[in-house]
Amino acid sequence: MDGVPESHNGWTFLTNHARVLAAIADNQSVRVRDIAARCRLTERAVQKIIADLEQAGYLSHIRQGRGNTYRIDPAKILRHPTEAGQGLTVASLLSLLIQDEAHRATLFGDPTHASG
Repeated sequence: MDGVPESHNGWTFLTNHARVLAAIADNQSVRVRDIAARCRLTERAVQKIIADLEQAGYLSHIRQGRGNTYRIDPAKILRHPTEAGQGLTVASLLSLLIQDEAHRATLFGDPTHASG
């Protein structure tokens, strides 16, 4: 995707941080370029979001060749006081956002979704 993605006016349900995290959850070896295209963000914005998520402990990465493999901490409590007060985790958020049921089962060890 070249240049700046098409802008969006108005509000949305999800933050860009949640979108990036969901893209990584779908593919732990995803490239920044592909995250940017999927989330309709610039590569620079994605890099900043990844840095934010890593600094807060939600995400880490290992360099493998020319790319990265990311690891999400599914037990990390969400940041907003409303969700944090209820003990909602990254896993609970991602279970709503991950598109592939079978992938969800392997990522979180949920045998109820393994047959999907």
